[in-house]
Amino acid sequence: MIAGDQHKTMGTWPVFLTAISTILGAILFLRFGYSIAHIGLFQTLLIILLGHLVTVPAALAVAEIATNQKVEGGGAYFMISRSFGLNIGGAIGITLFLSQAISVAFYIIAFTVSSRSVIAWVETDYGLIIEPLWVNLLMMSLLTLLMLTKGANVGVKALYFVVAALGMALLFFFFGTGPGNPVLDPTATIPEIFITESGETIHRFTFFEVFTFIFPAFTGIAAGLGLSGDLKDPRRSIPRGTIYATIVGIVVYVAVAFKLWWSAPLESLASDELFMEQISLWPPMIAIGLACAAISSALGSVMIAPRTLQALAVDGVFPDKMSAWLSVGKGDRQEPVRASIATCLIGFAFVAIGDINVVAEIISMFFMVTYGAICLVSFLEQMAADPSYRPTFRTHWSISLVGAVLCFALMFGMNTLYAISSILVMFLIHAWVARKGGVNQGGMVRLFRGIIFQITRSLQLALQMNDSDGLEEKTGWRPFVLSISPDSFKRREGFDMVRWIAHRYGFGTYMHFVKGFLNEKTREESVIAHKELVEWARGGQTRVHLDTIISPSFTSAIAQCVQLPGLSGKGNNLFLMEYEPEHLENRDQLLNNLAILKAVNLDFILLRSSGRSFGNRHDIHLWITPEDKENASLMILLAYILQGHPDWSKSSISVFFIYDGADDQHAIELRAQILEGRIPISEQNIELIEVNNNESKVKKILNHSGGADLVVLGFNFENASGDEFEIYDGLGETMFVYAKESKIIQ
Repeated sequence: MIAGDQHKTMGTWPVFLTAISTILGAILFLRFGYSIAHIGLFQTLLIILLGHLVTVPAALAVAEIATNQKVEGGGAYFMISRSFGLNIGGAIGITLFLSQAISVAFYIIAFTVSSRSVIAWVETDYGLIIEPLWVNLLMMSLLTLLMLTKGANVGVKALYFVVAALGMALLFFFFGTGPGNPVLDPTATIPEIFITESGETIHRFTFFEVFTFIFPAFTGIAAGLGLSGDLKDPRRSIPRGTIYATIVGIVVYVAVAFKLWWSAPLESLASDELFMEQISLWPPMIAIGLACAAISSALGSVMIAPRTLQALAVDGVFPDKMSAWLSVGKGDRQEPVRASIATCLIGFAFVAIGDINVVAEIISMFFMVTYGAICLVSFLEQMAADPSYRPTFRTHWSISLVGAVLCFALMFGMNTLYAISSILVMFLIHAWVARKGGVNQGGMVRLFRGIIFQITRSLQLALQMNDSDGLEEKTGWRPFVLSISPDSFKRREGFDMVRWIAHRYGFGTYMHFVKGFLNEKTREESVIAHKELVEWARGGQTRVHLDTIISPSFTSAIAQCVQLPGLSGKGNNLFLMEYEPEHLENRDQLLNNLAILKAVNLDFILLRSSGRSFGNRHDIHLWITPEDKENASLMILLAYILQGHPDWSKSSISVFFIYDGADDQHAIELRAQILEGRIPISEQNIELIEVNNNESKVKKILNHSGGADLVVLGFNFENASGDEFEIYDGLGETMFVYAKESKIIQ
């Protein structure tokens, strides 16, 4: 915060004046005729349209953001940083400051162009040769002295005179008459190579080259934002002043373009960048207007840039000593004297370049980045739908999106190298700012959390609304697995199986069971258990929703959980329970509640842990019997799904079909489905085994699969009993699968 007791006296009018004096600035006088000559009236109007498709969304975004929060010093930087966080805002703020500071030099150079008739008169009458660089440096020095001694107030007072002179210059221009344009074709341009009467050769510029030179005119829309720290009511003044200036600017731009096209030959506009003098009722008024426009724009930039720099320093974006020095203001208003010194030094450096086109390209790129960021912030804020974002002035999200996309697209159209360099500079600054300790990044985190929440919410609702009984047949089966365990911190096997199943093809929910009634004590136990569960699962490629359930019994816990929708927004379709042979109560809890699971049409898995922890995760053995007509396809799909996890990526699947004396037709059909259904099981790993009785079957399974890392067996719901599972003692981890109906393997 820049001194809470500073006096804030400015209203909407200074915002409008600062913006309009920059919008109707030097570019309007120096480059609009140039544009009509090089690319024609039609494409000049297209430039005005494209420029405002960037600036109008930015203006509306600024108005929206400004009405949502208390706006302090720093203008556009403050708004971006408070929405995106200081790491992003700091990077954009520094590039914004540089573009504002370089703009000072741009307008000083433009002023020197306006004084060329005076310079020529001095050279002719007094024989004194004046270099344009001398005028540039002299004006930059006077501007520096003015800002360091008088501050922002004198700048605002000067704007009244400047805007009045601008208005007079434009009136003289519109009421004047020129020689006329003999070719009233809106698409006509000068030849590709044009030689003037003085012998100068002019090469016709392309659309994007002209756009680059003209775009700084449109950047005036952001000029008034930098006064935010001096405004009595920025939430009211910024939207009104900015939007009013934008509307006036559009009208004047179009009118000037038509007037120039109608009043002057294209060759004259190309050879004389101040041909507006030949059209004006009183020619000197154009030079006066240009001088006033250049000085006003320079004043606006030199008023705003130091405030952006001071706001950056107050936020601690720079190294500590540098921030401490730049953040200090002078007097009750906290005038940014030190920041003004830094701004003017940059201005002197670019004034020395002297080429207005080079400077225009640089500031165009930096301003494009800034406008794109403003539009992007507005778009993301609306997409995040955060209840704390409550602007009193709202725009549709598509307007901001168009502005953001167009900004970055135009940057590459203007100059690909400059565009890449500008974005690279911004990212390098961002990387440096982000590494600096203590920089708040909460804004960006809040935005992206909100956006992810909205995307997830929409997807869940879409899944729910499109859920139907026949959907699985059309789209194929995928797992939505639910597991409940009271032994989460004793054994990992159950949790591991859930995360493997849910890794790529579905969703997983793992619930830790806390026995008891819901009260303060069990709630605290639940919170602690959840934190431990998250820490325990962290870093293990876990894509499982973790939670706890408090219930007086395991039966009530199952009944509660199976009625709730899964993380996906759909109901769960698969229930998993894990137990170890030394503690059979978990097994019996599942067996005692099979009726609940069947009532809600859940498939279920009983995982018997052996203590081997799935060994090397290399061999998966499936044993399919004639009784497994419904179970078989689910068993095969689960084995395939497990192979999709990196932990099982090197495993092989072996399928053993048991039949009782004659070729089992079901086994043959399944074998064909496996081979035709792109399941990664080689034909050599599919085997038909004949058995005569149940004892022989168990013996075969124990002999063949005693060393397997995972054995998958089916079981019958109607005949399920504890003994059925314990006869396979000697196997590794064993998964008993029940499917309510057969799955389709396509």
